Amino acid sequence: MTRLSEPPHLVWPTAAVRTSYLAGERADCLAEGRPTDWLGPAGDDFDAFVAQRRGVQIRWDVPATIFWYVSGEHYLGTLVVRHRLTPELATAGGHIGYHIVTPWRRQGHATRMLAAGLAECLALGLERVLLTCASDNEASRRVIQANGGVPDGQAHGEERFWITVPPS
Repeated sequence: MTRLSEPPHLVWPTAAVRTSYLAGERADCLAEGRPTDWLGPAGDDFDAFVAQRRGVQIRWDVPATIFWYVSGEHYLGTLVVRHRLTPELATAGGHIGYHIVTPWRRQGHATRMLAAGLAECLALGLERVLLTCASDNEASRRVIQANGGVPDGQAHGEERFWITVPPS
């Protein structure tokens, strides 16, 4: 296992992690049976790919901010903060989505990344956030609950959790 040179932290997408980003995302897509065709353009002009993901953008019909969780040249995962909810996101999706690439899973990174993401939510003025996860995703459930997630039922195969964002 690769040792990290510095503690992982959230940053805006950066070209500094190009190699590990492409390798991690490609491996996850292949393992999960998802298409990898989007990785070609990303690899061809990674700087443009990164630039498209920086700053506030409209995704899922709401303003959203994308963060990458990195340590030096290592990309560990992505966290997306949606600044508000639509009726659809209030059912499934919530305010925050996150993903840790396979080589970095089961090491506590998702729990720490979500905690850092909650601080970003507070900076955006979000004091209470909704997270959802697939009913069979025990790992994600544990991550959410470790960060104060309180269960709020199920909808469309997703478990819902509310987190009151702790003051910094």
